[in-house]
Amino acid sequence: MSVYSHSRISTYEQCALKFKYQYIDKIIPLRKETIEAYLGRIVHETLEWLYTQIKNKKTPLIEEVIDYYSKKWEEKYESDTPIIDKRKTQKDYFNKGIKFLIDYYMKYKPFNTNTIEVEKRIVINLDENGKYKIQGFIDRLDYNSEIGEYEIHDYKTTNSVPYKERIDNDRQLALYSIGIKELYGKNVTLVWHFLAHNLKVCSRRTEEQLQELKGKTLSIIKKIESTEEFLPNKSVLCSWCEYKPICPVWGNQPPKTDTQRKLTEKEVREKELDIWD
Repeated sequence: MSVYSHSRISTYEQCALKFKYQYIDKIIPLRKETIEAYLGRIVHETLEWLYTQIKNKKTPLIEEVIDYYSKKWEEKYESDTPIIDKRKTQKDYFNKGIKFLIDYYMKYKPFNTNTIEVEKRIVINLDENGKYKIQGFIDRLDYNSEIGEYEIHDYKTTNSVPYKERIDNDRQLALYSIGIKELYGKNVTLVWHFLAHNLKVCSRRTEEQLQELKGKTLSIIKKIESTEEFLPNKSVLCSWCEYKPICPVWGNQPPKTDTQRKLTEKEVREKELDIWD
């Protein structure tokens, strides 16, 4: 049985060598996560906490939300965290997170949403025999009783907003919607929150589109499993790659994997699911 995730497939599409380093060789990165990724992770954790409180019939004040965020930031931040944009400081990113949360809170209070779960794990069979599966975690799942639809919510801290065509072809949330439809037998709306712009974008998929997506995703997985030579792909994304210090494209040499401690299966799962943008 092969269990993949959207982030695992995306890593292969971004750079086959990075995929090999992370998922096959399980090399421990020499470079820590960037502050951009750190910001996304702490903002996600804070929104998860907020909606967990709301789900439990407690709505924190905005001051409590900022206090939670600040404590989480200080608790986990390390002074040598890489900053890609050298024009900015740690404080700039910290303050950016505060602005994201204040803007979001003021826009959606008093949070009259019917939140079913936060960080809901979903598993989708891609073939009839269940040999190939996709798993992932939904940031937030709501049920809109007015129109009888479930809503899959996803938070983005990236500065850019994709074109509508890219939104309407997004693989991650569309795959999750397959699992939700199978579980609840209801239509699903996909919802992205682009926090840097305080913008909410929605999209839907037809049953035909979802079946086509399953087929395409399965084809990519089979391509991955038949790959014999994992070649590097130099791009602008290299600046954020944790494996750049050992990448031959940049004139570096990978460590000898037989003499290095490898990522454990738990570390691999945590690494591939902790993708914040």
